[in-house]
Amino acid sequence: MQEKGSISIHTENIFPIIKKFLYSDHEIFLRELTSNAVDASQKLKSLAQLGEFKGELGDLTVKVSLDKEKRTITISDRGLGMTGEEIKKYINQIAFSGATEFVEKYKEKDASAKDQIIGQFGLGFYSAFMVAKEVEIFSKSYKEGTEAAHWVCDGSTEFSLETTDKADRGTDVVLHIAEDSDEFLEPARLRTILTKYCKFLPIPIEFEGQIINQTAPIWTKQPSELTDEDYTKFYQELYPFSEAPLFWIHLNVDYPFNLTGILYFPKVKDELQFQRNKIQLYSRQVFITDEVKDVVPEFLMLLHGVIDSPDIPLNVSRSFLQADAAVRKINTYITKKVADKLAELFRKDRAGFEEKWSDIGLFVKYGMLSDEKFYEKAKDFALVQNVAGKFFTLPEYQEFIQANQKDKNEQTVVLYTTDAEAQHSFVEAAQDRGYDVLELNGPLDSHFIGQLEQKLEKTTFKRVDADTIGKLIEKAETTESVLSDDEKTKLQEVFAKAINNEHMHVQVEALSPQDAPVIITLPEFMRRMKDMQRTGGGGGMQMFGSLPDSYTVSVNANNAVAQRVLKSSEEDASRLARQAFDLALLAQGMLKGEALTAFVKRSAELLAAE
Repeated sequence: MQEKGSISIHTENIFPIIKKFLYSDHEIFLRELTSNAVDASQKLKSLAQLGEFKGELGDLTVKVSLDKEKRTITISDRGLGMTGEEIKKYINQIAFSGATEFVEKYKEKDASAKDQIIGQFGLGFYSAFMVAKEVEIFSKSYKEGTEAAHWVCDGSTEFSLETTDKADRGTDVVLHIAEDSDEFLEPARLRTILTKYCKFLPIPIEFEGQIINQTAPIWTKQPSELTDEDYTKFYQELYPFSEAPLFWIHLNVDYPFNLTGILYFPKVKDELQFQRNKIQLYSRQVFITDEVKDVVPEFLMLLHGVIDSPDIPLNVSRSFLQADAAVRKINTYITKKVADKLAELFRKDRAGFEEKWSDIGLFVKYGMLSDEKFYEKAKDFALVQNVAGKFFTLPEYQEFIQANQKDKNEQTVVLYTTDAEAQHSFVEAAQDRGYDVLELNGPLDSHFIGQLEQKLEKTTFKRVDADTIGKLIEKAETTESVLSDDEKTKLQEVFAKAINNEHMHVQVEALSPQDAPVIITLPEFMRRMKDMQRTGGGGGMQMFGSLPDSYTVSVNANNAVAQRVLKSSEEDASRLARQAFDLALLAQGMLKGEALTAFVKRSAELLAAE
């Protein structure tokens, strides 16, 4: 007997609205229907384990089939199945009431509502109408003595339901594909969708005679069951042609939320390659998204791998996801697990940790900058490296330099270089004084330096070329000048006139006789302000345009060149001053073009004169 009916809802145009708002995600109909079939199969397995189903389970493979001529896609399972009454309850009432709620909530909203994932409203089944003009259900319950049922709906609120013949338990959902959805009549398109969303579903899924999924991916197993080879093999499956990962973290927690997964640390070196969308989010082995920004802390977006949690709300827009308490807990948990793993690696194998630092330093520094709790954990295993190649933790380095690198105000001065080759003369001058110099040349190091100055007591950072070495770490004692005040004034005037550049500020200093005759530096404060401006910081400075260059030209009063300039004629003094200045420019890589040509010519003349 056939029953016809109408589903009681407030609007007649529910399916056009669903289609409109979910259009960007219309391929997920196959995910929803396939995962429904898998759920029905798993529930039957559970009933069998509980002794509530005593029949033969047999082959539970879910089959997806395409008939291009008939324009149908069929998803078949041998799971629980439904009676006619259950179809009316679960399909007509529960799912449709969810559809109504969806419409009421989103029909007035703009296109951003497309970010909704339809499971929130029980709309998984009705996603079929995004691609189908008519949907049929043939279902037979696992319960003995029940009749099979046949349900048909064309996307309106009208349906028909009648008994039918079906030999086996389970459900067949038949989609009659609409004219505007021809893309889903191509086998390659369906295979791509199934591979994307269903690759790890726990029940075998067959398409075109082939099983397309792994039913027991390694994140569902205990770490004790797995070898390093298992982890690296799985990584290659996820990311073919990638270099082997450095190490990984197996996530496995069931309280206060459920979460499993594997996070891999890839090799990234010092390039800030934010290769997002490398972590895949699953719910009960169903792929959901690779946009995990709110689930995974920002600084770990460079990681690769898989996270699987039924507690992450799959059904809401990303803006809501951020506010969800479960998501915040998972985010915090992942941060802690990563910090604990890094601390363990450092403790167990420091030499190995140091070898990996060029790859993992970026993660660690980014984490310290963006997450206060991570900073507190990482401050004991974060490393810095000096120009000699030796590694130190932050506490170790403070201990290493504090006796020798304190200024007259008892501030510990950390000297660093961003380019040991280009700043070689400055590094050498520091080392000649017995000072140590760090290499801080990574993409985050300018921000990292600022953070450390805030966190470390009575500690300041100065780049080796930010001033003459005596000024970088000013001691109570000073070097005396061999020149009188009048001679210093004259020397300053000769150099200022020879240089004739408003951005070069000449001063005469009493440096060591072995130091260069002229040293050009960009003050630390000025360099940092320019760095901030380049990276979009600097606050209100932006309104004044870019900062002009402003260099300090330190003329060494105790170098023999100073005496020679003072004793020379006005013309020769000017040439010598310019030559000494150009040498300093050359040392900084700042001598170019016409000035470089003049320097070479002048050098040849001076050599000939000798």
